[in-house]
Amino acid sequence: MNQSNLSRRNFLKASALAGVGASFVNGCATAQPMAPSTGNASRSDISRTRPRPAGNKPVHTLTTKPLERVRVAVIGLNRGLTHVESCLGIEFADVVAVCDLRNERAVRAADVVEKKRGKRPLVFGGTENIWEQLVERDDIDAVYIATPWNWHVPMALRAMERGKHAFVEVAAAVTVDDCWRLVDTSERTQRHCVMLENCCYNENELFVLNLAREGVFGQLTHAECAYLHDLRTVLFSLGTEGDWRRDYHWQLNGNLYPTHGLGPVAQYLGVGRGDQFKYLVSASSPEISLTKYRDEKKPNGGRHAGEKYVCGDMNTSIVKTELGRTIMIQHDVVSPRPYSRINALYGTGATFFDYPARLAINDPKSYGLKSPGSHEWLEDADMTNMREKFTHPLWKKLAERAKGGGHGGMDFVMSWRLLDCLRQGITPDSVVYDAAAWSCIIETSVRSVATGSMPVNIPDFTRGLWKTMQPLAIAEKA
Repeated sequence: MNQSNLSRRNFLKASALAGVGASFVNGCATAQPMAPSTGNASRSDISRTRPRPAGNKPVHTLTTKPLERVRVAVIGLNRGLTHVESCLGIEFADVVAVCDLRNERAVRAADVVEKKRGKRPLVFGGTENIWEQLVERDDIDAVYIATPWNWHVPMALRAMERGKHAFVEVAAAVTVDDCWRLVDTSERTQRHCVMLENCCYNENELFVLNLAREGVFGQLTHAECAYLHDLRTVLFSLGTEGDWRRDYHWQLNGNLYPTHGLGPVAQYLGVGRGDQFKYLVSASSPEISLTKYRDEKKPNGGRHAGEKYVCGDMNTSIVKTELGRTIMIQHDVVSPRPYSRINALYGTGATFFDYPARLAINDPKSYGLKSPGSHEWLEDADMTNMREKFTHPLWKKLAERAKGGGHGGMDFVMSWRLLDCLRQGITPDSVVYDAAAWSCIIETSVRSVATGSMPVNIPDFTRGLWKTMQPLAIAEKA
């Protein structure tokens, strides 16, 4: 494609990446004009908490009119087909429209819906901007956005502008400026903008959340999380997310995918509701593994030989919160290793570590356990005992129905819960402030790495509301 025919998709991709990457020259942050897709503010102001626009209203307790049935549309049917299938298992949800650039994917998803429900959804496909017609319709309540990252923000903004709730895949945005755009639009339109962070609805994450809410950890002090997943094959797989996801490895050096680990631990700690991210420091190892894999395997006939990757193999970031607590976040998708999100939580009363799941308790006997003490992980029988006592009620309610669902069932549990919140008209378990705070780690980590691991302040997307907002008890009455 020549320059005069640069597609809107590539323009948006270039804008999003340039808005972050071009700000750093020779390892030093410099003020740059923001990319055309993200407004007029300077790149140098990303740490500033911006004033609420006149007329906007907070959405941390936003309630909406209850719905007898929730009408759903799904854009992006690679990842999005799982969301379609989850919705088909929910008795009060209807998939009324499906959309994909590749028309055959949209048709295939419509076939799945028709076979399951006997009614064919509207099909939108084949052209790059066909999704704009979808969000104009007035028979849709919520739009799932499961597209490449550069499309998340424009699609979510337009969906909210047209009166729909936006359910956005991770990360919700790549730049801090786009995080603010999501926040401001959600507040102005009074529509929910929820990031589809399915890991918040996994069995172990819900278990730890319940332990924390029930006081088992005592006073919380520290958490650790990560996305450690060998994606080298995926990153060079044509016709998949590798077509666009690898691009970020030659543009940005930082944590490119923070929310799978961070979302759950942020909820454990009450970030945004009682505590808040304050600042971050970040460091990256050298970039070696992706280049080595490409040079040795020569994927796709060696067509990627000219690509120069800058993202370090391992990025480690430390976040300090307003209450003085700390969070370690890691990202590595190019090293040979088993999958892990670490999922660790420390407190004065207990410590939990995942992969595999382990729990140490300060005083096991106080819970009727036989394990000897805090210096050892609970024995298997005691761990089973704790799970019987503290498995989250939402997981108990939906575990059987979730069997066979995407990512071990957590995709179904997430969709059921989010759509049930719309059905009841109640506030979802996370709102746009959470989507923004968790996603902004991408750009803040890139900036810290580029400035020699200097601290970077993290903006307060709640604009001070975190001081009085109470944690939502996730589905305690489910």
